[in-house]
Formats: sequence, C-alpha cells, structure tokens
Amino acid sequence: MKIKVGFGFDVHQLKENHPFIVGGVQLEHHSGAFGHSDADVLLHAVCDALLGAANLRDIGFHFKNTDPRWKGISSLVLLQETVKLLKEKGYEIGNIDAMLCMEAPKINPHIPAMQQNIAEAAGISIEDISIKATTNEQMGFIGREEGVVAYAVCLIQK
Repeated sequence: MKIKVGFGFDVHQLKENHPFIVGGVQLEHHSGAFGHSDADVLLHAVCDALLGAANLRDIGFHFKNTDPRWKGISSLVLLQETVKLLKEKGYEIGNIDAMLCMEAPKINPHIPAMQQNIAEAAGISIEDISIKATTNEQMGFIGREEGVVAYAVCLIQK
C-alpha cells in the first residue's frame, strides 16, 4: 500500500451582500466569499490537499478561473471532479482534516452538515472528515472580516 499526505490552503475576499458558502452550506452573514465559482474556501483547500497528495498540481490548474464552465459552480462539483482524478490514478481517500479561520459567523453549528456534504461528494465516511474553526483574534484582514482562510490536510492511499 502506498500512502501519501497532501496540504491545501485557500483564501477568499469577503464582500458585502454576497452569498457565503462554506463546506457546501450557505451561511447567514452580511458578507460572503467572492470568487469565480461559489468561492467555497473550505472545499477549495480540501481539493488542493487531495490534488497535491496525488501530485496532480492544484485546483487552479484543473478548474481555471477563466473557464466559463466553472463560473458560479458549486465547489462540491469541483470536489467530485477532484475525486475522479484521484481514482484515475488509483488512489482513495483515507481522511481529511480541515481548519477554517474567520471571525464570523460561528461555524460550529454547521460542521455536521459540512461533513455530510463532503462525505457525499468525496464518497467517504463522515468519520473520516474533521472540520475545525478558529478566529484570528480580530487581527489582520481576517480579524477585520475582509477575508476568510481555510487549511486542509489529507491522507490518500493506493
């Protein structure tokens, strides 16, 4: 068995009166993440971790922000496509561990729904998905609620 580890990172700017999708869940908030797709920072970090572990480059390589096919698309679709790429190389996902960093809104109540969304899109058990959240203690662009950051690590196996 071959085991590999991947790391992913993503950041998105927050804009007033814009939808805020995280982990495939629409959050109620005065601002939301802005990007070419639905700007789901958590799923983008997860995709990058998975792609990196399989030596498949990054999310921008596969889902270019200049390609109209990906405009406004749910990042759950991007995760499904990422999993297809992994399977083509003979890999399956062992686990995913992710961290969100934002001041607001509170993420904890939404974690089970996010885990369910990721589990369904990736074809793995909720037990293999960990999502945590923290603030930036009101410092920097995160503390000023100008942006949101996510980190993810994963284990894949062949």
